[in-house]
Amino acid sequence: MREVGQMVHRLVVSYGQPEDPAAFDAHYRDTHAALARQMPGLVRYTYGHARSTDPAQPAPYLVAELDFDSEQAMTEAFGSAQGQAAAADVATFASGGATMAHFDVRTVS
Repeated sequence: MREVGQMVHRLVVSYGQPEDPAAFDAHYRDTHAALARQMPGLVRYTYGHARSTDPAQPAPYLVAELDFDSEQAMTEAFGSAQGQAAAADVATFASGGATMAHFDVRTVS
């Protein structure tokens, strides 16, 4: 396989097991996702409940992927009022914590 090229810059957010999964899911779906969708420069936003392929290693409770055209676009999005509101909201529902990582997405063919 060879690398074809850069497509987007991706932020991955992994949420730990919340104290109240039902409350987490409701807040994420009804409040947090709506805030995050408003960030300028966001080109794609997906999320889902993760399942581990190895029972010895637990998966995050939920994983979200937010795509931007570039790292600069992501930085500007989080500097915006909408990005700051989404970031501040995490503390209101993510009782299991949240880990964020970002990278340039490259396609291999």
